Amino acid sequence: MSGRTDDPMKQIRDDPMRQTGNETAVITPTARVTAARLAIRAARPRRLTSTLLWAAQILLAALFVFVAAVPKLTGSHQSVQEFADIGAGQWLRYLVGTAELAGAIGLLTPWLAGLAAAGLAADMAGATIINATVLHHTTFGPNVWLTAVLCAVFALLAYARRQQIKSVWAAIRR
Repeated sequence: MSGRTDDPMKQIRDDPMRQTGNETAVITPTARVTAARLAIRAARPRRLTSTLLWAAQILLAALFVFVAAVPKLTGSHQSVQEFADIGAGQWLRYLVGTAELAGAIGLLTPWLAGLAAAGLAADMAGATIINATVLHHTTFGPNVWLTAVLCAVFALLAYARRQQIKSVWAAIRR
């Protein structure tokens, strides 16, 4: 006796994980519920992450509209003085204010949020460099730490939204 048998049911009883070609899967209500629970558990972190990203984007967009872009575009005394100290002219104030306003609006647009975060990260990288090199002896010099932190936050947002950036890039290339 070799231990082999031609009885397929005996083979299944001996090894329940082994399936033959003529079996059909039976999905019970319990299996459906279990699969649904697993899917919900798998989606929770993504849903939570997405909710936290949107909350951060909304707060940062409000910050950039009211604290950064509007004062630059309306010509507040502090913004005019800051860009006079930079020495590039007031046209740069309007350019940066417009870029920050566009970035804030982009943060609130679902398909542009990743690109807007990347653009604002670049804006804050430039601001950090200017604050560290040109404005370091002025009252605006200590802003280097604020702009560096904002640069890192926007870089993290852009990284978290990298799939959106890839999708927009693919749509542009078509």
